[in-house]
Amino acid sequence: MDLWSIVIYSLLGFYFLVVSATVFTVLHERRDPIRALSWIAVVVLLPFIGIGLFIFFGQDYRKQKIFNRKEIKDLKQFEHLSYKQLREIDSFSNPEVTSNRQIITLLLNNNKSLLTTNNRLEVLNDGRQTFSSLINALKQAEFFIHLEYYIFENDMLGGQIAEILKEKASAGVEVRFIYDDVGSWNLKRSFIKSLREAGVQVHCFMPVVFPWLTSKINYRNHRKIVVIDGKVGFTGGLNVADRYLHGTKHGPWRDTHLKIEGTAVHMLQLTFLTDWYFATGIQLRDKEKYLALRDEYFGDTAVQIVTSGPDSDWATIMQAYFAAINKATDHIYISTPYFMPGESLLTALKVASLSGIDVRIMLPSRSDSKIVYWASRSYVAELLEARIKVYFYNTGFNHSKVMTIDSHFSSIGTANMDNRSFEDNFEVTAMIYDRGITGRIEQRFLQDLADCTKLTRKRWAARSRTDMFKESVARLFSPLL
Repeated sequence: MDLWSIVIYSLLGFYFLVVSATVFTVLHERRDPIRALSWIAVVVLLPFIGIGLFIFFGQDYRKQKIFNRKEIKDLKQFEHLSYKQLREIDSFSNPEVTSNRQIITLLLNNNKSLLTTNNRLEVLNDGRQTFSSLINALKQAEFFIHLEYYIFENDMLGGQIAEILKEKASAGVEVRFIYDDVGSWNLKRSFIKSLREAGVQVHCFMPVVFPWLTSKINYRNHRKIVVIDGKVGFTGGLNVADRYLHGTKHGPWRDTHLKIEGTAVHMLQLTFLTDWYFATGIQLRDKEKYLALRDEYFGDTAVQIVTSGPDSDWATIMQAYFAAINKATDHIYISTPYFMPGESLLTALKVASLSGIDVRIMLPSRSDSKIVYWASRSYVAELLEARIKVYFYNTGFNHSKVMTIDSHFSSIGTANMDNRSFEDNFEVTAMIYDRGITGRIEQRFLQDLADCTKLTRKRWAARSRTDMFKESVARLFSPLL
């Protein structure tokens, strides 16, 4: 046997050992069976490429604990408050709290998400409403501005907000800004430098530095949070870029964001402070400045700010959706741009519909991601078979991440209904227990149906075989998307 043969057989033997070790790792971590089988298929059937994909996107950092929220000492105060609320949950007089006791208890247990009842909320239904309100609030900041975004671009809108941040920082306002390294990939160093020179404290969330940190590229900060002076907070589906205000080639950008005033702002603040520690290693411990609870009355809306990601022990948002769907008695309305829900949520939705509950799901007829678009469509047939009403939104791109149930529970946040949002990304969602707010969200959902095409089983079955094939192929990757 010549030297080249020895080298080739040695490399093949080494590759076989790597594949075997990877498969053993996937099995040993006791992942969801569907996701585990998908990764095993990718590693085995795609020589070399499969190993690369696993290194980039396949490692389970939820179990490895790349970041543990328990490291932050100031969280202990809120953990004690969550235990106190668990003991006193039956004493709340708010009828919406009483009717949603199961969901609230779940979130107190799995995420230590405090229930706040002194809040005033404003639902913002597009970029115009959102950025007008946000810019006005930023201009009124007196003490500090904390913001983090998955996508922040230096275009007209991003430039306008950046100028406000620089002006405020120059005037002595503390300004802290976290951007995600993958979502905000196009941000130039000169832009970051100009912010820092003006006094803005800017940090990147989990930088992707090849080749050392490539294995963490899959775990991104998908949150959109702004907190101003501890009084006003914003969260929801909108990032900062011109397309979120003016639309794209697909038409107007339809989205849903939330302005919060009241005690729930402190929970958004706590999320930001946790992410700031993650990004910088610095704990901001001035509770009187950043987490001081005020006696001012804002309203009676009950809210839990819920986070999920590799820093938490549970797939919190997914579990909350599962519990909410299972307790529905009349109707469930869902709007999501990407629909790959996993077996548990899919089964819950089917069971609800077959039990006589009015389940309606609104999806975009066009998408900004081809493979996700086809993967989402692959679920439509079985939804229709379960008598779930499916609608395709036609007037632009609907990026809203909204769920309402029985007119007294609703959620607005950053999480899509897919595995990436439930398992991999850092997400934040407001769980709202209020008939007035939920009623307004449902009213807008029903208005949006006028811009939709309602699908039927007969019409869907008549789609082309090419489309069916694309859906089937994309469906294979849905547990990994």
